[in-house]
Amino acid sequence: MDLGIVGQAAGLFAVTNIDDILILSLFFAQGAGHQGSARRIVIGQYLGFAAILAVAIAAAFGATFLPEPAIPYLGLLPLALGLKAAWQAWKHRDGEDDDKETAEGGPKALEVAAVTFANGGDNIGVYVPVFATAGVGGMSVYAVVFLALVAVWCFAGRYFATRPVIANALSRWGHFLLPLVLIAIGLLILIEGGGFGL
Repeated sequence: MDLGIVGQAAGLFAVTNIDDILILSLFFAQGAGHQGSARRIVIGQYLGFAAILAVAIAAAFGATFLPEPAIPYLGLLPLALGLKAAWQAWKHRDGEDDDKETAEGGPKALEVAAVTFANGGDNIGVYVPVFATAGVGGMSVYAVVFLALVAVWCFAGRYFATRPVIANALSRWGHFLLPLVLIAIGLLILIEGGGFGL
């Protein structure tokens, strides 16, 4: 295995996914104390990133699943999830928690996957030309390195969410920050892509 391509893959992943660490930290903070939430977040991150990889690989071979004008509307996914999270935060603003919510609460795997995929729309645009020129062997190395680094990103997100200073800040402000970050991501994707004529 060519170490040069491994380094290039690691660098490309880091540059295109640096914002995911913040989002993962917020998800892990939201899931703190909820049974199985860490597992759901990791599964969701892998599902979302696997979808990004699948679309980028298929596009590198010439297949297109989404017409170019439809891509900005992926911003509706994090926007809707952000509004839902904001509603939940407002509904529970008095700090009332049900026992059921403590046991099963936190982010759902499909919500994490949707945010990961929508936030990775720009990643696809970067990955396609790289994959197209890397060939099948190189593309395989990129995919393996990327999937290994998803685990590192999940670990980093959880690590930051459990550091005492960060954890205290996230537990105090996370229920406000997560909706704001998701709404901002959704609006940014819509605006940058020119969705709805923005």
